[in-house]
Amino acid sequence: MADRVVALDVLDIRFPTSRELDGSDAMNPDPDYSAAYVVLRTSNGPEGYGLAFTIGRGNDVQAAAIRSLAHHVVGRPVPETAADLAALSADLVGDSQLRWLGPEKGVAHMALGAVVNAAWDLAARRAGLPLWRFLSGMAPEEIVGLVDFRYLSDALTPEEALDILRRAEPGRAERAAALVRDGYPAYTTSPGWLGYSDEKLAGLARQASADGFDMIKLKVGGDLADDVRRMRLAREAVGDGVRIAVDANQRWDVGTAIEWVRELAPFDPYWIEEPTSPDDVLGHAAIARAVRPIKVATGEHVQNRVVFKQLLQAGAVDVVQLDACRVGGVNENVAILLLAAKFGVPVCPHAGGVGLCELVRHLAMVDFVAVSGTVDGRVVEWVDHLHEHFTDPAVVRGGRYAAPVEPGFSARLHDRTVTDYSYPDGPVWAEQEGR
Repeated sequence: MADRVVALDVLDIRFPTSRELDGSDAMNPDPDYSAAYVVLRTSNGPEGYGLAFTIGRGNDVQAAAIRSLAHHVVGRPVPETAADLAALSADLVGDSQLRWLGPEKGVAHMALGAVVNAAWDLAARRAGLPLWRFLSGMAPEEIVGLVDFRYLSDALTPEEALDILRRAEPGRAERAAALVRDGYPAYTTSPGWLGYSDEKLAGLARQASADGFDMIKLKVGGDLADDVRRMRLAREAVGDGVRIAVDANQRWDVGTAIEWVRELAPFDPYWIEEPTSPDDVLGHAAIARAVRPIKVATGEHVQNRVVFKQLLQAGAVDVVQLDACRVGGVNENVAILLLAAKFGVPVCPHAGGVGLCELVRHLAMVDFVAVSGTVDGRVVEWVDHLHEHFTDPAVVRGGRYAAPVEPGFSARLHDRTVTDYSYPDGPVWAEQEGR
């Protein structure tokens, strides 16, 4: 008999990051970085691990949504092939009663993404390969078969996607070797949290430059005078040779975004990230026209491939920031990579959070090896916290992500972390209650 999935466990894992204001920005001043953590247990062999990233109390809702999907997975043969993974994704997306809550967006969509990602982790573990090698080694036809082209074919057809993948196929081995040798470009947000003092910002910015990063990012949008002062401090700390991106985390409406970015323009911001609502395609297009040559970047809260399609069609985004946990998992992120390649827009994944650096490095590397074939204009976010909780942590050296070598999608937490940070009964949270 084929090995089967025998259980889908969901655990509520939270880290009290609000104590030090790690992760703070203009819209999210007190985040407790959290994960609705998924374990697919099997009748034989390795387990699969996935997660949905949240910032605190929303984890209750997210975990409940994931549990509602168990009947699609438990009892199913363990997925091992592209066809198996495509079928699982289609079944989860096609659950009409849960799809009604979206469709294909929000908590329900993030829930199925966590399960899909856990299934990919499981399949890659069984293949003995890190996910980036497992996925980028598939035939172009298999990769195209992962994608749901419904709602996309006016912008990207299966035939066009196949052509993109076939053009990239001849150089795969050389690019994979280059990743192992050189890593993948990174930038750091660690200096720029909005709650940090000026002294901490400047010190961390100088350290980032010394560590080899040629790009840092600052959170903005709380107060214009504060943002101008902080941008000046950052620019003085790193000089003209380091790019500085800024991130408003959806703080502004369109007119305010344009005015605010123009006030920051003397400090040469590389991009403005999430300047307005992630659903406002036309607003992003208006901002992009008004602030060029400063780039507009968005994607961490873009809820599905359809909104990415519209952003690209409208010329509303200069940088695609896909997120490993916001959309429907690896399958939908493959669609987004292909859309970005069709429109010639670089993909610079959103990371940080709980496990996002661990996950998105795989997706960026798949893009380089099997889709776009380039790292030009591409860089992956790095935030230097919580990596010690993962069994295959992301590593950045000299401003570049090291290529993962361990089998899987790098989502597994250490057992001790699961015990200590389980909410509300783990000892870390019992100590918080004591305070």
